[in-house]
Amino acid sequence: MNVIISNNSDKPLYLQIKEQIKEAILKGELQEGDLLPSVRAFANDIGVSVLTTRRVYDELEEEGFAVSRAGRGTFVAMGNPELLRDSKRRMVEEDLQKAIHSAKLFGIPKEELQQMMDILFEEEE
Repeated sequence: MNVIISNNSDKPLYLQIKEQIKEAILKGELQEGDLLPSVRAFANDIGVSVLTTRRVYDELEEEGFAVSRAGRGTFVAMGNPELLRDSKRRMVEEDLQKAIHSAKLFGIPKEELQQMMDILFEEEE
């Protein structure tokens, strides 16, 4: 698992890490049942404290993205399918918000933005 953290980001480290793990799960890079690295090993790999990593794993478990098994480790859990769909929608909405902001900033009208999105969407199929 490739996690990149930025000291220049406004987001706390634990949130940067958690979001990247969730994104990997939602994109299918991490599958249900995959074993996540141990808290200590993961903390060492990415250069953060074990408390930060523990917080990430605890929150992933609370949100239904991971499950811990005593003595065995923390595993990816797919949880509620509706929760996963909603999380995917939120990721897309965030990207669309950025695109809308940029379009407004550069004076691109809604109709032109929609046309651009239609063309790009069709090219991906």
